[in-house]
Amino acid sequence: MPPRGKKTWSLKIMPTASANSGIRDNNYCGSVGDFLKPHIRDGSQMSVVSAYFTIYVYEKLKDWLDRIGHMDFLFGEPSFVKSLDPTKTETKASIIAPEGLKLSSTLLQKRVARECADWIRQKVDIKTVCQTGFLHGKLYHIANDGAEAVAILGSSNFTPRGLGLQDAGSNIELNLIASDPADRDQLKAWFDRLWADPTLVRDVKTDVLQYLAQVYQNHSPEFIYYKTLFHIFEKFLIDARKTDADLGATTLFDTEIWKALFDFQKDGVKGMINKILAHNGCILADSVGLGKT
Repeated sequence: MPPRGKKTWSLKIMPTASANSGIRDNNYCGSVGDFLKPHIRDGSQMSVVSAYFTIYVYEKLKDWLDRIGHMDFLFGEPSFVKSLDPTKTETKASIIAPEGLKLSSTLLQKRVARECADWIRQKVDIKTVCQTGFLHGKLYHIANDGAEAVAILGSSNFTPRGLGLQDAGSNIELNLIASDPADRDQLKAWFDRLWADPTLVRDVKTDVLQYLAQVYQNHSPEFIYYKTLFHIFEKFLIDARKTDADLGATTLFDTEIWKALFDFQKDGVKGMINKILAHNGCILADSVGLGKT
């Protein structure tokens, strides 16, 4: 017992990874990225399963990934093509989205997207599972001529955070290195069987390249202007089409007063009908002389 009034101190020993540890967690037990780097060599054949893929993971591993012979990449989620947004980070709706993008990073984003697209075009085939929530596992398998294959599987996605490649803020993951050659062979056979099954997966390389082209290509001011107008008035246009269908079932379009209206007045009428249906009222406040009466 320590003397009364004396403070005692305890030292908490944090776990560390031993040289033989098979765990990679991007925290106490080393990162997945640091495990992959020494095994990615000239001519490497890579097989990867991941829910996400950001262009900045290519930037982080560019010096290694440019050396590979080929990669088969399988998305574990089929929603990446439907809702890609370069300003979001690792959500299921933005699987190829760069992480932490800010306005100051726009030029960097364009360069990285272009370089990543060139790399994919030359060295990567990409498929996705066809069913949402169907494939949750993550796998990295690397085969090299004249050397044993390596594989690691667990929770790490193909992103800087997932692979522990960020200076700060990487995810704490749980991955296990497949140290048994028989296990590595079975993992590769499992991947190849899934990759070749047309009932479970489909090719999306063209879709990915088209998206990346949208990220890095320069758009004309006219295109940006019209795209802005579309997003501002998109709901109005959708409502107008629905109103056309609904009013087409009535006799309004056959009346003399409807035929006497100008096109912009007809649009105003349909807009008023939508507002009345949505809010139980509407104020018509056109400029003087546009035919409110």
